[in-house]
Amino acid sequence: MDRFKLPSFGKASITHSAPDMSNVDFATHQLLVGNCPNNSYALANVAAVSPNDFPDNIYVMVDNLFVFTTKHSKELPPGTIGLNGNQRTWGGWSLNQEIQARAFELFKYSGKHSYIGTMDVEISFRTRGKAVSTPFDQDELAQHFLKLFESQIFSPTQYLIFEFKGFIFDINIRNIQMIDLGDVDASSPSVTGIEAKGILTKQTQLNFFKGKDGLVNLKSSNSLRPRSDAVIRSDFKFEDLGVGGLDKEFTKIFRRAFASRIFPPAVIEKLGITHVKGLLLYGPPGTGKTLIARKIGTMLNAREPKIVNGPEILSKYVGSSEENIRNLFKDAETEYRAKGDESSLHIIIFDELDSVFKQRGSRGDGTGVGDNVVNQLLAKMDGVDQLNNILVIGMTNRKDLIDSALLRPGRFEVQVEIHLPDEKGRLQIFEIQTKKMRENNMMDKDVNLAELAALTKNFSGAEIEGLVKSASSFAINKTVNIGKGATKLNTKDIAALKVTREDFLNSLNEVTPAFGISEEDLKSCVDNGIIKFSERIEAILKHGDRYVRQIRESEKTRLVSLLIHGPAGSGKTALAAAIALKSEFPFIRLISPNDLVGMSENAKVAYIDNTFRDAYKSPLNILVIDSIETLVDWVPIGPRFSNNILQILKVVLKRKPPQDRRLLIMTTTSSYAVLQQMDILGCFDNEIAVPNMSTLDEFNNVMIDTNFLDDAKRVQVINQLSQIAPKINCGIRKVLTNLETAKHDEDPVNEIVDLMATSS
Repeated sequence: MDRFKLPSFGKASITHSAPDMSNVDFATHQLLVGNCPNNSYALANVAAVSPNDFPDNIYVMVDNLFVFTTKHSKELPPGTIGLNGNQRTWGGWSLNQEIQARAFELFKYSGKHSYIGTMDVEISFRTRGKAVSTPFDQDELAQHFLKLFESQIFSPTQYLIFEFKGFIFDINIRNIQMIDLGDVDASSPSVTGIEAKGILTKQTQLNFFKGKDGLVNLKSSNSLRPRSDAVIRSDFKFEDLGVGGLDKEFTKIFRRAFASRIFPPAVIEKLGITHVKGLLLYGPPGTGKTLIARKIGTMLNAREPKIVNGPEILSKYVGSSEENIRNLFKDAETEYRAKGDESSLHIIIFDELDSVFKQRGSRGDGTGVGDNVVNQLLAKMDGVDQLNNILVIGMTNRKDLIDSALLRPGRFEVQVEIHLPDEKGRLQIFEIQTKKMRENNMMDKDVNLAELAALTKNFSGAEIEGLVKSASSFAINKTVNIGKGATKLNTKDIAALKVTREDFLNSLNEVTPAFGISEEDLKSCVDNGIIKFSERIEAILKHGDRYVRQIRESEKTRLVSLLIHGPAGSGKTALAAAIALKSEFPFIRLISPNDLVGMSENAKVAYIDNTFRDAYKSPLNILVIDSIETLVDWVPIGPRFSNNILQILKVVLKRKPPQDRRLLIMTTTSSYAVLQQMDILGCFDNEIAVPNMSTLDEFNNVMIDTNFLDDAKRVQVINQLSQIAPKINCGIRKVLTNLETAKHDEDPVNEIVDLMATSS
């Protein structure tokens, strides 16, 4: 083939000498794998062949995937192909293994995109014992590489041996960018798959990166070259972490913590900035913070991160806890002193950060160990001896407990909240968790993952994983025949095992979200349903729905706090619970005096504060605070109440949730005058009065709704009551209790008349 002169690429024109493939037999040959005849073949990255098998200097494809350039050797017998160790490792061949080889024409395989515009390679010392700290210039490495291997075909994942100035290196091709003969300047994405193949030219841009051992010290006079120790693998995708629903969070993590570390150092120096040293991931349990910590090593191109569980730092020996902190940074300090900004990145991951690095002075244990540990970490992250080659990643469920000095710029300055996943995120998590199930045809066709994502409001990633396990257990249970004797497995059922939609729906009754709806508590408040005995009850429910719509739809309203007041037993809690359940918000909680029985004052304060903090973790939230006067321990004798509980309630009732969260608070009380004395009424945006039952018509409506007696006897009840108690004043709860009691009497008519007359 003639010598090509290609269009302009940069300032130079591309020239290339392609092998002459005319008159070449493209038949397939069966050959045995042998070793290279000598080192010159090994270092040239060619396939040694006998003149009887292939012409000299042509491309051959081995096993329909791997391409080499041939070079004749009289030392090899016919029927043998000589490959060096790296080539055999790349192809997975053993000596004397039979392979298939045929002549290969790249232009028919790749079309116009047959040349390599840019190629990223990893370089490592072939023998670790011969590693040196001498810096190697990337531009000189690239010139020598192009001189040795010009016109050869390269593919991503390829291994080869490379000699430079007496040193032997292993080279691994990361990715290649293909260019079009007719439009060389057109940009195209880099390719990482082995199926991509391109010809190396003198104008190919080579980028060298440190191999996994990180021993090759690289330098470059070209300020636009990417970092040789880029921390992110070029073929990495965040989906590879196996964590769904966190696209926005991952984008922010990459932009703040890693983008500057893969940019050319000279550009960062011109900007006059330093790299971020601390990244804090916080949010509800089970949302993937620790999973990210476990998987983050897969996205790195360098050494494995040091992962430390917070409590592991602490020691009973004096000074050992602080020394444990210093030891975590020792490797980074040593390398930074030796290599400066050319040092590779050292990542330290702290799980359960709040368990160790609490606010100084808050422990009260008298030892001061906790404070010293915090001081030591502060000094190491941003002290006098600053390091620019560290990234400390912390995980916590309670950001509010961490010492404030750790959260300022220079320490954990990037703080990313890992939210509960939305519906789209839950679908991603379901797809990840059921991937093997679907690939192995173990999931029934009636399972709709989108439906499951819609049904699992406020489920965390860990809870969705638990849901999938629970559904699998229901499916497995169908194949297990448990009798009086030994447990037997039906092999036919095992072969036909599939996880069905019914299994997933059953698991929804078994696995409930920690930040979901307190459905059992709320339904217990409306056991008898809502009896609309009066137009006033209908109006109260409409008002409640209006506030629910305001929270759901308004762009300006983040918090609405309602006070529902009325006589004891008038149905305040039932109405609040009914409004909350009808809203179908993902997070609904009931704070009831029943939950706080037996708690100390401090424990009650912490419980109320934690419940409100939980309500800020979901987009739409409702809190029902029942009998607020009982919560503050108010008693009429004295009078006496808990000022600490009152103060925390005053704070949280007015505290707005974060910008993208909405909260509706419905508080009930039977002692309106008491709240007025406590000066807490100003904490509520509006009030709803719930009256007692006051007319016989309303009482008759309740009897009809509860099917109490027949029409004639109900008329008899009303006639008798009209003479004894024409006006009644009784709460709905007492009325329902009276009706239930009268039902079991021998004379229900006279019994209900007597009960209602007494109650009024």
